[in-house]
Amino acid sequence: MTEQNDDVVNQVEGDLATAVQMGDVGGHVYVNSQVFTGGEATSSPRPGRLTVLAVDDEAPALEEIVHLLRLHPRVGKVDGVSDALTATRYIHEVLRQKEPLDAVFLDIEMPGLNGLDLARMISRFAVPPGLVFVTAWDEHALEAFELEAVDYLLKPVRTDRLADTVRKLLDRASPHEREPPVDPLIPVERAGVEAFLRLSDVCLAELDGDHARLTTAEGEFSVRVPVSVLTADWAAAGFVRVDERHWVAAEHVENVRLTDHGMTVQAAGRGLDVSPEYLREARNALVRSRRRPEFH
Repeated sequence: MTEQNDDVVNQVEGDLATAVQMGDVGGHVYVNSQVFTGGEATSSPRPGRLTVLAVDDEAPALEEIVHLLRLHPRVGKVDGVSDALTATRYIHEVLRQKEPLDAVFLDIEMPGLNGLDLARMISRFAVPPGLVFVTAWDEHALEAFELEAVDYLLKPVRTDRLADTVRKLLDRASPHEREPPVDPLIPVERAGVEAFLRLSDVCLAELDGDHARLTTAEGEFSVRVPVSVLTADWAAAGFVRVDERHWVAAEHVENVRLTDHGMTVQAAGRGLDVSPEYLREARNALVRSRRRPEFH
């Protein structure tokens, strides 16, 4: 590749040049890595299991994520590369040979083309693989959100979080095999009349003593629910805690506004400032949600 000025767009030589142009970061794009297959490589995908590419410029981190992925029984093939440009060539070759690629696990801070740039390119494919960001920093979570990432993992990666990510990728790869989601009925009360609500209809839950006020499209209802249930069972069902009193259903978040002090989410027609102590958890939970609200 011929080195150009920093503000000049580099074109990748070969067949890939017809598909993508990449910006030269800091005057250099590094093309010096080979496909990593540390340990016993799998020569071909295994039916019913995921095929994954991992991208990280730090060798220990790359070896770790490849190792953890290969340990998972539902992951069939894992390859790794140490820069984004080599990753584009790998992906192009996979597509050219019409081989499966279910997911790309991406570091973000890499020399040359970074993980976000690579993700933007991948997201333009007609049927893109699932994007999973693996990084030591959480400030890029909102950008990952906008790129419709399947998940956002913080280093060091925990095996339980990785298992959750693999489950989401499997759901994405084989939607027809998903089990129907459980949508429990909640006994509620409004104006002295008892009724039942489906949990999926609840947009916002506001804790008030030993009761919670639930907001739906049909109005407000009251339910007796301990805070431990809200923080455990309801969180598992997609509710995100934004402060000491409020939980919002990720599926019903209308938009997210970035402010000088953090983040504001809008649900059920209300804007709620996310408390600093819940900011990281709320941001990551929204990234992992299936529905992507709009950011402003």
